[in-house]
Amino acid sequence: MSSEFNFFQHWYPLSPVEDLDPKQPTPVTLLGLRLVIWKPPSSPTYRVFLDQCPHRLAPLSEGRVDEKTGNLVCSYHGWQFNSQGICTQIPQAENPQLVTKNQDNICIQTLPCCQENDLLWVWPHANSPELAAATPRPLSPQVDASKGFVWSSMVRDLDYDWQTLVENIADPSHVPFAHHGVQGNRDQAQPIAIEIVQSTANRIEGNTVGRFNTKMTFEPPCYLEYAISFGDKGKQVGLVTYCIPIAPGKSRIVAQFPRNFAKSLSRLTPRWWNHITVRNLVLDGDMILLHQQERFLQQRQSVESWKTAYKLLTSADRFVIEFRKWFDKYCQGTLPWQQVGLNSSDTISINDNRQEVLDRYRQHTQHCRSCSTALKTVQRLQIVLLGGFVLTVSGVALLPDNLRSRLGLPLMVMAFLGLTGFTWLKVWLEPRFYFVDYIHAQR
Repeated sequence: MSSEFNFFQHWYPLSPVEDLDPKQPTPVTLLGLRLVIWKPPSSPTYRVFLDQCPHRLAPLSEGRVDEKTGNLVCSYHGWQFNSQGICTQIPQAENPQLVTKNQDNICIQTLPCCQENDLLWVWPHANSPELAAATPRPLSPQVDASKGFVWSSMVRDLDYDWQTLVENIADPSHVPFAHHGVQGNRDQAQPIAIEIVQSTANRIEGNTVGRFNTKMTFEPPCYLEYAISFGDKGKQVGLVTYCIPIAPGKSRIVAQFPRNFAKSLSRLTPRWWNHITVRNLVLDGDMILLHQQERFLQQRQSVESWKTAYKLLTSADRFVIEFRKWFDKYCQGTLPWQQVGLNSSDTISINDNRQEVLDRYRQHTQHCRSCSTALKTVQRLQIVLLGGFVLTVSGVALLPDNLRSRLGLPLMVMAFLGLTGFTWLKVWLEPRFYFVDYIHAQR
């Protein structure tokens, strides 16, 4: 039976626009499709193509943008493609007419895409551009500067499946425990009463009432938002997440964090600092738990359903239950991996290598321009500080006795301050761009 829900005929954000490099192609995977993002120099917007050169199927994401023509060039044999995916040059062609005569055969599959709310969106169904044009993107009303909101963004690849990601975000009750000391406190955890107010094929909506009034909204396949109101002055903070299916056992989260207060703090805090000290810590706190949880569930589902494998007893589980029922009813409990040649029936083994599962560099830093730029700056600063220390100490040793007695002490103090700065950068700051082991028992 085919799925009633077509995952390919929906809009997905691939990345915050600010994290894309306009000077070189960027690879990304969506629903098992390997895609390439690139920007023609003459265009204000990016393009998204299937990441395969029609010549010999080499990845175009390994190519470059030609400075003279502005075309995307395959690095294997130099074939060039314009912003519409049309091949304009084959260096090996004996007759230039060869390109013109075969254009229908040698073009690249292009996908509808656009930029909105600071995100790059793609429609992964090349044959329905009219439907794409008529379908609105799932935008958050909280990501709107005209309403007084400011926001930041983040992207990270995750070592667990799309359905596990949606299920986790739809579960607010895990926050005091999984994120103790980061975004919650296990000693202050309380029951959370979730009321489902709408559940259809295209939308699930729920509310919680208590210390904070929270509205939860899921618009499949990827949009899941929290709008949290508190106080009597209209203060509101949000969590806007887009859950992106990559491959079996892999997903990507694109998140925006809006609020309509403390706006100056948003401008003063570097984006990369927020990522390494808060946002990545939150995702680290979930990673090992969810990586193993979904593999245990996959093993159990060979003999029973989630309804008996899970013990969902409280009101806090209602949104998770509603999502699982939606997934069963409209998707038959599976994603369309077979349509792109992937097999999801094989049990995925647990990866016990924590440095791989919690690999911040692979999952986030290399995709985030703010963090990757900060990391390069940190590494350069280390060279400067260490070099300054060596030169200063050597210089003091070579000073005449009369100058050393007057300048030696302050110069050595400066040298050791520089060494202290080097040590902090090397031992504390730089590792946070690569790997931080999150051990719940030690928190």
